[in-house]
Order: sequence, then structure tokens, then C-alpha cells
Amino acid sequence: MSEEEMKSFSDFWPHYVREHSQPGTRALHFAGTSIATATACALIARRKWRLLPLAFIPGYAAAWLAHFLIEGNRPATFQHPLWSLIGDYKMVALMLTGKMDEEVARLSAEARLKPLSSSK
Repeated sequence: MSEEEMKSFSDFWPHYVREHSQPGTRALHFAGTSIATATACALIARRKWRLLPLAFIPGYAAAWLAHFLIEGNRPATFQHPLWSLIGDYKMVALMLTGKMDEEVARLSAEARLKPLSSSK
């Protein structure tokens, strides 16, 4: 499915997972998302509203490093910022429950089978 055909987060999710296929990419995203979330929570708790945009820096820095240095692709944030943010948190949740590797394998298997089923 091309990026133009993505109409929902459920359409976007397989693309997101493919773009985060390497464990190192996922680890950097996990670290960046965790630090960004903790920073945002601390700033909110201290009512430092003007500093809140700074919370995005560790998340984006870690993610972009991972995409450029490990995956060799372009972050999905550039095309789908909201879905990418949702994807980050879904991926972190799956990592915390030990299910992200299964999700990568499942979607990889589906992608390999798709051309066979669409040729009928």
C-alpha cells in the first residue's frame, strides 16, 4: 500500500512496523519516547508550559538517529506526524508487554503472502 492509499491508522501500522524492523531502531525509539514522556510529565507537573516543546527533542533526536543510521530510511513523522506519534506509543506498549517482535514477524509474514493472494 502506498502512502497515498493510507486512510487510517490501521492502514499505516504495517508501514510503521516495516520502517522499524531493526531491534536497534525500536530500542532508540523506546528510549527517546520514554525520556520525552517523562520530560513532558515533569514539565506539566511543575507548570512549565513554555518549556513543554523541549520535551519533543529527545524523542525526535533518538528516532531520527535510528532511522538515518540504523534503518537507512526516512522517519514517517514527515508524512504522517499524528499516526507516527500513535505508532510510537503502540510500539512502546508492545515492547513493554514483550509482543513487538511477534508483531514484526506477523506483519512481515503477511507482507510476504500478500502478492500471492492478490494474484488470484
